[in-house]
Amino acid sequence: MSTVGFVMLCHTALHRAAQVARHWAERDCPVVIHVDKAVSRPEFEGLQKALSDLENIRFSRRHRCEWGTWSLVAASQTASELMLAQFPSVRHVYLASGSCLPLRPVEELRDYLAVRPMTDFVESVTTKDVDWTIDGLNAERFHLRFPFSWKRHRFMFDRYVELQRSVGFKRRLPADVVPHLGSQWWCLTRQTLSAILQDPARREHDAYFRMVWIPDESYYQTLARNYSRQIESRSLTLSKFDFQGKPHVFYDDHLHLLKRSDCFVARKIWPKANRLFETFLDPNHTGSSMAEPAPGKIDRVFAKALERRTRGRAGLYMHSRFPNSDWENGKTCAPYSVFQGFNDLFEDFEAWLSRRLGTRVHGNLFDPKKARFAGDQDIYAGCLSSSAAIRDYNPQRFISSLIWNTRGERQVFQFSPRDTQRPGSFMAADANAQISVITGAWAVPLFAANRDFASIRDEAARLQKREMEFVNTLRHVRTRAEVRIWTLAEFVEEPMENLQSILDVMGGATAVRLTEAPRIASMEGFGQFLQNLKNQGMNPFIMGDFPTTPTGAQPPTSDSRPYLVR
Repeated sequence: MSTVGFVMLCHTALHRAAQVARHWAERDCPVVIHVDKAVSRPEFEGLQKALSDLENIRFSRRHRCEWGTWSLVAASQTASELMLAQFPSVRHVYLASGSCLPLRPVEELRDYLAVRPMTDFVESVTTKDVDWTIDGLNAERFHLRFPFSWKRHRFMFDRYVELQRSVGFKRRLPADVVPHLGSQWWCLTRQTLSAILQDPARREHDAYFRMVWIPDESYYQTLARNYSRQIESRSLTLSKFDFQGKPHVFYDDHLHLLKRSDCFVARKIWPKANRLFETFLDPNHTGSSMAEPAPGKIDRVFAKALERRTRGRAGLYMHSRFPNSDWENGKTCAPYSVFQGFNDLFEDFEAWLSRRLGTRVHGNLFDPKKARFAGDQDIYAGCLSSSAAIRDYNPQRFISSLIWNTRGERQVFQFSPRDTQRPGSFMAADANAQISVITGAWAVPLFAANRDFASIRDEAARLQKREMEFVNTLRHVRTRAEVRIWTLAEFVEEPMENLQSILDVMGGATAVRLTEAPRIASMEGFGQFLQNLKNQGMNPFIMGDFPTTPTGAQPPTSDSRPYLVR
């Protein structure tokens, strides 16, 4: 009776490899095991002893194996030759690793292959169609020479590649070789495998592929095209890789996921996944009879896992995945609003806005003395401290933590040129930020201050410079925040309409028309105050045009536009 034989390449967790080998051997499937020469002799002999009662298990000559080198191909060649020589009833040879686990009864695999007696299952695609290599070489792996280990001699590996590129070196391919790539886990018919191993040109083939980079992904995948009657360019082994090209490891909580794949074998299984080994090696375990292996069924799950691993959750920063600058999946996790100049222009603005929005409104969170949380709290959501020293250690993360800790509640806070300016560019680049600015409003408190005019002038020059830098940041082409900017003169002309436009955006369809506006601070004589600054050599241009009249805010006239209150 023809059957399927398994070649196992083992280098670690030999007790698990012994379990899987016994599972196959006890079901009349010959097994040839190659154990990495790096494994100590006592461990190797222990494995031999554990399986010595099974007559259809053999151990091949050992090679010292290393990732990405010819040694892996040599190990599979040696074991496959032994399989073909010792077990003439084998019709298909299935290459597996010591970390593989059968997902379906071997009887189903045997029946599946019996219906396809001349079909080779080996992923085999031309280099131009490959899109899965990570930090790798597609065509160059066949045209350059790679005598140095990528893992152990990375410097020499890179320098030698650069040297070959610089001199234009290119290897000559053997006459019958058309390079193909694919998964190293294949299932080949006896005819195809023996043709590869017994080809008169094998010496030339081996010499060529010995210097190819990662030859276990190209040797059989290329040569099978020369001899196979029918190739299914896919692997019967479920093997998933992450964005770095490293294989995914399956754990106990992947049990239902593995069952859904309908694949015959899965790699790579965590050696301590006791539940997986107990479930799939159970003699009473049954699979989906004659179902086609469908790893695509779980691709969506892996795609989501990959996205979560590489992008993370929007606005979440933590030690396990702290992204590089501008690699974040969103700088913050939810929309928030920033008001600059409003609490300078309007009296008791935070309380008024809180009543209108029905939510808490913070003061100046980046006040140099302390973070002005709503209610003047010292500790806010998520144990955020109002300490300026703690906040200023990383003000960007202070914002993102505030938004993350209060998910479900829109955060609103004040900003000012008097505040720490470091988070300005962060907010400007944040698509969740809604920033409203009244330029020059900082001059209103200065106008009312009981200070020497010389110090007022110096302070006005400093604040104007800082505000212009922030405004220029907001107007940068890379700004992603939703920004509204008015000069002080523009805003006091139509305060009701301007406030309504901001609240409409914040409230959306549920926004209510304003019936009252907050009280504007007294600005009588403000125009003359600005003129005095000019007379002292400081040009307060950022406020807009305020005529020099007894009152800074123009009194209504018969031609004034009335406010419509509904």
